[in-house]
Amino acid sequence: MYPYTNYHDALNRPSNKLVSDVEKAINGEYSAIHCYGKLANLTLSGEERKRILEIRKDEIKHFQQFEQIFVSLTGKQPQPKIVEECPNVYLDGLEFALQDEQKTVDFYLEIADDSTNQHIKEVFLRAAADEQNHAVWFLYYFSKNNK
Repeated sequence: MYPYTNYHDALNRPSNKLVSDVEKAINGEYSAIHCYGKLANLTLSGEERKRILEIRKDEIKHFQQFEQIFVSLTGKQPQPKIVEECPNVYLDGLEFALQDEQKTVDFYLEIADDSTNQHIKEVFLRAAADEQNHAVWFLYYFSKNNK
């Protein structure tokens, strides 16, 4: 008569949307990690290289946190893949990064708003704040180099 014998599990099963969103976030972070490594190698400025590598460290932290969330939701390891190619020209890469970071802020805030799990909500709110900070740095470097 009822499809679930364990009602607790049925009520606490993560939504397909949440799992899909976390997987998308993992792929975005994975792509950003690779892109920012590339951007750090393209810049001639030591100061910019240092900051981009710091941003890359944040992306690695987000990737690891999202990976842990994915495993806790699904019991499986994610299979990350690069979903966006990073430009080969530094200025184009900066513009690409700042636009991507801005879109990511909105996406992470949406995940946090939709989540009923306090830990997931906090992780994505913190990541959104980091992404906003990254966007400001990329905008600064883009403006400085686009003269």
